Amino acid sequence: MLASWFFATGGASRLVVSTSNEGKLREISVLLRGHIEEIRSLSDFSRAEIAETGMSYAANALLKARAGFERSGWASLGDDSGFEVSGLDGRPGLHSARWARTSGGGMDFSHAIARVEKELKQKGFGKGFGEEAGSSARFVCALALVRADGAQCVVEGEVVGKVVFPGRGEHGFGYDPIFVAAGERVTFAEMNIDAKERISHRGVAFRKLCARCFSAAG
Repeated sequence: MLASWFFATGGASRLVVSTSNEGKLREISVLLRGHIEEIRSLSDFSRAEIAETGMSYAANALLKARAGFERSGWASLGDDSGFEVSGLDGRPGLHSARWARTSGGGMDFSHAIARVEKELKQKGFGKGFGEEAGSSARFVCALALVRADGAQCVVEGEVVGKVVFPGRGEHGFGYDPIFVAAGERVTFAEMNIDAKERISHRGVAFRKLCARCFSAAG
């Protein structure tokens, strides 16, 4: 049987993920179930920040994956994702996480969500919001996988939908409470993790990654 791209060098079934976001790590663990036996966060190896200086999601994902590989010695996965709101001319986009950064250096997405609402209202959106009044939006995810020998693979996925206010749901993370995917009636934060990943940007990207890097034909 032919080995998949990931195991072509005989590397161990383990992976470091370059994120400190526990919600994202849980989702990635679910998406790679059956492919990887051991998944750890880069924070288990290094607490140093990774500068996201790329000019695209793919570039930032690759920066993270390379950093994970160099700091851990393991095969490494980096991802970069963004929330693009049409009514805000595609913002926050590449700066989605920065909108949530607090003055103390932590992350507070309720602050970022409040900023989206405020700026949309300034643009004339917001009379009750809801599916009909909210701006269109999309989530984008880029994934970069660096193999045990340093070879790399990059894929992207996206999901389109609408911004809704007030935010709804207790699941998910980030901007999930204010996003309803096309054809759905509940926000990402109202979905359980399996339902969300069937349609999410990250789920789309991971299916591409698994087909390319973990299948024998890949």
